[in-house]
Amino acid sequence: MFLIIRRRLIQLIFVLLVLSLFTFTLMKLAPGDPVLTILNADEMVVTEEDQAKLRNKLGFDQPLYVQYGKWMLNLVQLDLGKSYMNGKPVWDELMERLPITFELTMFAILIMGSLTIPLGILSARKVNRWPDQLSRILALIGASIPSFWLGLILIYVFAFKLQVLPSSGIGSYSQIILPAFTLGFTFAVVYARLLRAGLLQSMSEDYILAGRARGIKEWRLLWLHAFRAALLPVITVFGLSIGSFLGGAVVIEILFSWPGLGSLAVDAIFSRDYPIIQGYVLLTGVFVVIVNLFVDLSYFVIDPGIKRKEGTL
Repeated sequence: MFLIIRRRLIQLIFVLLVLSLFTFTLMKLAPGDPVLTILNADEMVVTEEDQAKLRNKLGFDQPLYVQYGKWMLNLVQLDLGKSYMNGKPVWDELMERLPITFELTMFAILIMGSLTIPLGILSARKVNRWPDQLSRILALIGASIPSFWLGLILIYVFAFKLQVLPSSGIGSYSQIILPAFTLGFTFAVVYARLLRAGLLQSMSEDYILAGRARGIKEWRLLWLHAFRAALLPVITVFGLSIGSFLGGAVVIEILFSWPGLGSLAVDAIFSRDYPIIQGYVLLTGVFVVIVNLFVDLSYFVIDPGIKRKEGTL
């Protein structure tokens, strides 16, 4: 376990270095001039002197390697700079929006789990019968329909036609149902098919057949043995697709006017607020590595045999 934690911490440092260089380079290659955006050059006359003063203030008149070096030095001190648009520290801006995004993702994961497990188990127990066919149809829908289109359908049905749920805003649990369901559904139905395949394979293993021969009840074999083994690939795929999950969260936040990190990043892109964009990318990279660390550690809880195997290495 400690070996995995150490490996992930080393990976985190490497990811941060690569992301920092990648995002810094892309920001410099991006079209447009943030100086003109900050000075609002589209609506007012901006002189060359004003531009030069602001470039000097922001350090844009220095060589790129000097700008990157100063930014990395501040990054080591957890100083992500200040927003170009409002002058607030980027760290404060991210931490203000982080709990809002965290709330959405946690509810989405809860909905995802509440759909994945029943659908996966039911379709595995009723192979080629109507529950299995329904699960297959839902998986096809979830894999085919973009999340924003599903969100628009839910808004039209539940917010516009039935008027039982709000379509935007935060502050109450009713306002999180539609965005969380939209984000969780598209992943849940796909994971349900993966869980089904794992359960069918696990239930055909020799130790399950031996348990049946000894008269062990089917539900004990399913929950205490087959389910734990079938859950491992589902968790692994979730860890690998956490980037897609976060990308979907950005779309959902924009669609449902959810003021989280995704909305902040999109606003920063349109206003060319580079410090916000760089901070968001780095924070997302840290989150992906941390999630994969918890995925690796969960193996020890789900399958104790992994701990014994690690001890023999």
